[in-house]
Amino acid sequence: MEHDDKTTNINEVTIQRKREDPIDWKEYFMATAFLAAKRSKDPSCQVGACVVSKDNKILGIGYNGMPIGCSDDEFPWGKNTPSPLNSKFFYVCHAEMNAILFRNSADVKNCTIYVSLFPCNECAKIIIQSGITEVIYISDKNAHKDSVIASKIMLDAAGVKHWSYKPKNEKIVINFTGEA
Repeated sequence: MEHDDKTTNINEVTIQRKREDPIDWKEYFMATAFLAAKRSKDPSCQVGACVVSKDNKILGIGYNGMPIGCSDDEFPWGKNTPSPLNSKFFYVCHAEMNAILFRNSADVKNCTIYVSLFPCNECAKIIIQSGITEVIYISDKNAHKDSVIASKIMLDAAGVKHWSYKPKNEKIVINFTGEA
């Protein structure tokens, strides 16, 4: 019986072989964080986060947005405003906070958080207090800001590893027709 490169014939049973090119776990979890960021209504910065257990289970996903019960239409999204009360900074919940708070597990101790943007100092505190032990990020565009410098100081002091992920693929296409 003949067979092609994608099948194997064992005892007269033809078995289709597995795909050899799926994305790896890190790429999958980082892509999940980036997909979550697409839910953000922030006009200037969309951030996503994905909390993952040691056995590669997603425990939480979050993006930056207004708190529950605070309408995105009624609260400000501006950055450079005369009054801080008219900017987003006092109101927006960051992606890391949302991913940790809305987890589907009792805790996130010894987990990894994948983030599209390196965490600020407030999120670093939440990450440390939650027991997360590793931060994997893509962008560190705010590395020069005091809040991010403080974040790195705290993460290092607490023994939380943090490193920049370099994806194998520049982009991942999602085709809703189901065709590869």
